[in-house]
Amino acid sequence: MTVAEIVTLFEGRFFSGEDKSDLVIASACGADLMSDVMAFVKDKVLLLTGLVNPQVIRTAELLDIHAIMFVRGKAPSGDMIDMADDAGIILAGTKLPMFLACGKLYEAGIRTGGTRTI
Repeated sequence: MTVAEIVTLFEGRFFSGEDKSDLVIASACGADLMSDVMAFVKDKVLLLTGLVNPQVIRTAELLDIHAIMFVRGKAPSGDMIDMADDAGIILAGTKLPMFLACGKLYEAGIRTGGTRTI
């Protein structure tokens, strides 16, 4: 499933990176705690979060996550959009709550999730 398809599924919108919307997503991580995201190890990940601060972009960059979906109608600041553009990270948003967004991804066939053991 591509990021563009997910944005459509969520009735969402792009904040940046729409030119990269053909990026294929194979798994998803929904979290508001970046420490939880750091325990998630997968390729082709979409990060779903309601946390809107620069740490989200830094965490995604560190973990090689190329797409972030803000839930609950949250929107990134201009500085966050600039940071994401510099890092090549797609930013999008939806009004859906995290639970429904994750459920829609599951119904659409994205059923891969996982963590590493420490």
